[in-house]
Amino acid sequence: MVNGAAIPVIGLGTWTLKGEVCSELVMHALSLGYRHLDTASTYENESAVGEGLRFSSVPRDEVFVTTKVWLTQLAPGDLERSAEESLNRLGLDTVDLLLIHWPNPEIPLAASIKALNAVRDCGMARHIGVSNFPTELLAEAVRLSNAPLVANQVEYHPYLDQIKVHTACRAAGMAMVAYSPLGRGEALFEQPAIRDAAERHRKSRAQVVLRWHVQQEGVVAIPRTERKERLAENIDLFDFELSCEEMAAISCLRSRNLRIYDRDYSPKWDEPA
Repeated sequence: MVNGAAIPVIGLGTWTLKGEVCSELVMHALSLGYRHLDTASTYENESAVGEGLRFSSVPRDEVFVTTKVWLTQLAPGDLERSAEESLNRLGLDTVDLLLIHWPNPEIPLAASIKALNAVRDCGMARHIGVSNFPTELLAEAVRLSNAPLVANQVEYHPYLDQIKVHTACRAAGMAMVAYSPLGRGEALFEQPAIRDAAERHRKSRAQVVLRWHVQQEGVVAIPRTERKERLAENIDLFDFELSCEEMAAISCLRSRNLRIYDRDYSPKWDEPA
């Protein structure tokens, strides 16, 4: 529970998933026990995500749905319209979490946070938060918001140091939601800390990395996959536990501080976020 929101610690990331492939993956994920779906207006798949949710056998009130407002739509009026358009595409009356997708230095943060609160106040979103906010900007957003912010979604995996952001989220009672939690490519999985833990626990290397995420207080992971067999693997994390030594060995990999995504959408901050 983070600032009143119960966010499932494993969710389905849907970036790049489109059309029928997306809706079928959403339906299959829900059949496997996923109860957290993550999308965004700029992903251009909200309709497919909503279709997968409607055609599943899982009641709407059992699924935590997150979407995001793009950085060009953060001005008052624009943000509310974007939220309403997202709801129309999703086919929902409300989302569980609405995030500012990226900060925009051209639009005053106070105005964006006020509009975000207005969306929550009118019932279009049960909870609100931000994404890709570094610590100083996160602190400002928390200060400006009348309602509690419940999450900051950021890139996070064993190769990227996000200690500052994670600490700031915990101090504010927020979750840090990790996108790209498995990094990119097989190089990460070849690290002895991950390979050896997988062998000891008879789990896949991806499962070890995702278990590393969920054993950290206040961390939520939203892995994305196009393969149905990986959906089952990515949520099968709750029958084993990494030791303190295993957790520490994986955490040591963050000294590489390798980021997958560039920061063209936001100012050049001097710390991970």
